[in-house]
Amino acid sequence: MKASRISLMILSLAAAPAFAGDVDLSLTNDSVKGQVNFFGSSNDIQLGTGYTYHEGSRDILNVDFHAQGRTALGNLPTTAGIGMRGIYWDQSRADGGALGLGGFATVNIPNVPGLSFTGGLHYAPSILSFGDSDDMTSLELRGSYRVIRNAEIFAGYRYLNTELDRPLRGDVNLDEGVMAGMKIFF
Repeated sequence: MKASRISLMILSLAAAPAFAGDVDLSLTNDSVKGQVNFFGSSNDIQLGTGYTYHEGSRDILNVDFHAQGRTALGNLPTTAGIGMRGIYWDQSRADGGALGLGGFATVNIPNVPGLSFTGGLHYAPSILSFGDSDDMTSLELRGSYRVIRNAEIFAGYRYLNTELDRPLRGDVNLDEGVMAGMKIFF
């Protein structure tokens, strides 16, 4: 079963250039995530989808939809987006999901060409959660360096947490850890 998931992820990433703006692949100590974003940073909207396999047979799917645009923080060129992230997770004894509201921002550092910092935060209260999830928080922070025109490497931190609904009760980190990865632009 694990081999079929990895094969599906590799096949999806291989087909991505036909319809994607960028593809990124990231690893933590316990998980691997593939993300495909369909439009570039110059478009007014961004639509993306991702799959995370977390050790212990936990599957996490996400679909992102954001309005995005270029702006500036001080004198730093920035791409910002506001919208939603739908997340569904499944493991052997529980499953759930949520529709989180939030956004992201990528700040470019002009004095160091190729260097940028990205932060994204989405939160779903219980009214926007379903299944065994009572609320959900998704946070991702990363520093990136564009090594060539169409590829960058990055390192950062990923945190995905949900509070479980009754009767399970408790707080679960669905995915958390220091991450590293690469992003390819088409």
